Amino acid sequence: MITLAMECATDTVGLALLEGEEILAEFYLGPGRHHAEVLLPALEKLLHLSGIPMGKIDLLACTTGPGSFTGVRIGVSTVKGLALATGRPIVGVSTLETLAMNAFPSPGLICPLLDARRDQVYAGLYRMGPDGFPEIVTPDRLTDIAQLIRDLPADEVDLIGDGAVRYRNRILESRHGRCDPAGSRRHRLHASAVGLIGIHRYSQGRGEDPLTFSPRYLRRFEAEAGGGT
Repeated sequence: MITLAMECATDTVGLALLEGEEILAEFYLGPGRHHAEVLLPALEKLLHLSGIPMGKIDLLACTTGPGSFTGVRIGVSTVKGLALATGRPIVGVSTLETLAMNAFPSPGLICPLLDARRDQVYAGLYRMGPDGFPEIVTPDRLTDIAQLIRDLPADEVDLIGDGAVRYRNRILESRHGRCDPAGSRRHRLHASAVGLIGIHRYSQGRGEDPLTFSPRYLRRFEAEAGGGT
């Protein structure tokens, strides 16, 4: 089975092709370019260089949020359009669950954080399950960083993501969390992780209806107003 995975939920863009759980090709485009400008050209280049035409894709996987409203909307709309055009199934994946994959094989609690600005973060709490995929301990939410730090469990937590980087000093001062310095690959979102989670979820019969497939916003009022992150 060939899976095309897409990640556009932050200011980066990621694309990956997987055959089974083997990563065939992966693109990572850093900040500084608009998603609408680079996503489709990058997809075309990925398919061309890998030698795999769109007709050979069996499964589509995509982050559905939380994150940048514009990025999430473009990613979901693109995958939805591809699914409707090709008849291929879709699996949606939480951005925070994708980040949590970077902590494998951590035996403890994992707290992926995305910077939501205004001293707020998108946060979740996960633990690696016996199958090697993240299991939800606390559902994804939008919260103030001060509240998040107060809510951290007494056990040490592995914090990852751009929100963890931004508030690293405050997290370390709390003495409840550990966080790698800025620049660590553990803080990046990887489209291949979206693909692996998507494959796993699809094998459990947890696909999406392309007609109703939509972003998952946690800051609803701004999403409706067309706001930013």
